[in-house]
Amino acid sequence: MTDPQGRFDAPPPARERMFNAPLTVVLIALSMPVLFFFQQRLPDGGAGMAFAPADLAEGRWGTLFTVMLLHGGWAHAIMNAIAALAFGAPVARLFGDRIGPTVFLLFYVACGALAALGYGLVHWGSTQPMVGASGAVFGLIGAATRLMGGQGRVLPLTDRRVLSASLAWMAVNVVVGLIGYAPGVQGARIAWEAHAVGFVVGILAIGPLARLFGKGPESPGAAQV
Repeated sequence: MTDPQGRFDAPPPARERMFNAPLTVVLIALSMPVLFFFQQRLPDGGAGMAFAPADLAEGRWGTLFTVMLLHGGWAHAIMNAIAALAFGAPVARLFGDRIGPTVFLLFYVACGALAALGYGLVHWGSTQPMVGASGAVFGLIGAATRLMGGQGRVLPLTDRRVLSASLAWMAVNVVVGLIGYAPGVQGARIAWEAHAVGFVVGILAIGPLARLFGKGPESPGAAQV
């Protein structure tokens, strides 16, 4: 388009969306407070779906998955929802739009189930129940740790940024676990071991998954995360 003097008018700059998280991530984040709303209305408050390490010896493996549907309070559910939204977005973008949502969902569930399994092995035989999607969320945090600053590439495990961020996350996790305090978990023991296992699963699995389903480290035209 030109003006009367024949000069070209530059097109107006495109507005960047303020909120552009992938739909799968948004749905997972929204599901946490929604499910907690219904959890409060169950006769047992969801206790039958909680995970206890003793479940492993008794063959109740389903609780490795149902534990992710429960939370210990509104603050607990909302904090996990915010973290899932923040750290899940770059991971979901890495996998793309075609089979990406399925890969992302399976990755999220696997991180949560393995986190609960790790916690169960550490506390073998305990009947103390555990609830929450924090293990799955820490899997997203672990994966995102290798994406931050990588311009769409998965950074090597030995990258200085990955190592420093990992140490910081684990230090905070252990300190919070030892202190035994976090918002939304009043009076409950913090399952920091599950957080740690979820983080390790996420940070290790994101590399192979990116090579199989995403924009691998060698892809120069990868979109920025």
